[in-house]
Amino acid sequence: MTVHEPTTLGVLDLRAWARPIDLVEREVLSGLAGPVLEVGCGPGRLVAALAEAGIPALGIDISPLAAELAAERGAPMLARSIFEQLPHEGRWSTVLLIDGSIGIGGDPTALLRRVRRVLAPGGLAVVEVKGPGIGLARGTAHVACDAAGHEMIPWAELGVDHLDEVAADAGFTLERGRRFGRRWFSWLRSTAYS
Repeated sequence: MTVHEPTTLGVLDLRAWARPIDLVEREVLSGLAGPVLEVGCGPGRLVAALAEAGIPALGIDISPLAAELAAERGAPMLARSIFEQLPHEGRWSTVLLIDGSIGIGGDPTALLRRVRRVLAPGGLAVVEVKGPGIGLARGTAHVACDAAGHEMIPWAELGVDHLDEVAADAGFTLERGRRFGRRWFSWLRSTAYS
């Protein structure tokens, strides 16, 4: 697997994700089993859409701005990291890592291992990755906190052509993948603990 040298991977502006849910995202969410946990939920638009569809869902995000925007939308959300203790650990049917959230913490394998512990046995992780040719890039990203500045966080980008290896190392098998225009999604099934 190609691992690129640490670098700054861009700016994450939560307001950019405040847009309404689109048709691609509706398709990705369709048929998901609840309860659903969205990691890095930002303004909570996907959590809100799931709740409106009658699917129990909760978002988590460490950003105070995310908590504020999710509250305005009425989306159930906790200001918490995936690496902290979470409610219903080991009982979530589905975990979402959408809008680049596979990059949280700067190590996709470690993140997926943690997600596997949060999921119920045989649970599903729905992951959005970059297109082919990206490999695995580790570094930092700037989170737009407010008009005054940015916060730096560890971040990663993962290409679809390296997802199989990362998923297998974390205890997942690739159930299916799908491309929607410039967006790539994969459904990963957690394997049983040995």
